[in-house]
Amino acid sequence: QVQLMESGGGLVQPGGSLRLSCVASGSISKIDEMGWYRQVPGSERSEVATITSTGITNYAGSVKGRFTISRDNTENTVFLQMNSLKPDDTAAYYCNAIILTRSATWPGDYWGQGTQVTVSS
Repeated sequence: QVQLMESGGGLVQPGGSLRLSCVASGSISKIDEMGWYRQVPGSERSEVATITSTGITNYAGSVKGRFTISRDNTENTVFLQMNSLKPDDTAAYYCNAIILTRSATWPGDYWGQGTQVTVSS
């Protein structure tokens, strides 16, 4: 079984910064792409940023230049550094990873439980 555990959410003022972390644990053989998504009530979950196992990144237009995704492959961890936060960034942030477990033939799509980020004065 695989678990993704996020941390680092909270309340921050506009213009502030937060750093989210997500650790994958369990019977992991290989982790492919990892990413962060966010969702506000009444809306669909949307992609924020993704990173491949070789470090190729992709960002949503609304966060480009403000957010930075990175990963530590030795620790099965993905990070999201969020700077210049705006009220529109308020959402539940979810970690996602494409993981091949030791017992599987094909990789599976795994999600964390989510961490709330609130940007407000």
